[in-house]
Amino acid sequence: MSHPLCIESNLLSPLKLALCPPLGLYTKDNSTRKTMTVTQTPSEDTLTQLGNKPTTQPTKELESFPNPHPENDYTIRITIPEFTCLCPKTGQPDFAEFVLEYVPDEKCVELKALKLYMWSFREEGAFHEKVTNDILADLVAATEPRFMRLTGVFNVRGGIYTTVVAEHRKQGWQAPQRVELP
Repeated sequence: MSHPLCIESNLLSPLKLALCPPLGLYTKDNSTRKTMTVTQTPSEDTLTQLGNKPTTQPTKELESFPNPHPENDYTIRITIPEFTCLCPKTGQPDFAEFVLEYVPDEKCVELKALKLYMWSFREEGAFHEKVTNDILADLVAATEPRFMRLTGVFNVRGGIYTTVVAEHRKQGWQAPQRVELP
């Protein structure tokens, strides 16, 4: 395929076609050019998904759902790559990636609620250590896990990278012995 913006499609059998936005529609070997035209440009009132729902807002409310397999010890890992808060001293933005790892008990955290919760810190000033431990405490309160670890990997500030790891272990819970496979 000669154009870097081409997208291949198998939908138009038997010919395998490639859609090239600036150039039109071509067969894979570029032997036959078929042009595509757009007959109607949608207006705002013809769109069904945009504008018909209330604007999503950040919230401190975490939601959970029943663990589908509470009889098993299993790990859920969630990576949150776009966390933002403010430096409490300068007001400058701080960026971090959070990794949440937990062994659920009866409840699991709902992902959209988690996304909106993490978004809620965008305008708040917080030290890295405090915000990481506060988030862990809220997640533990919402899900009551057997084990939870939250790792915050903050981008450089003043030439220093900070990683904060906070953990919670339910009283009496013992981690299963790790199995190493050859």
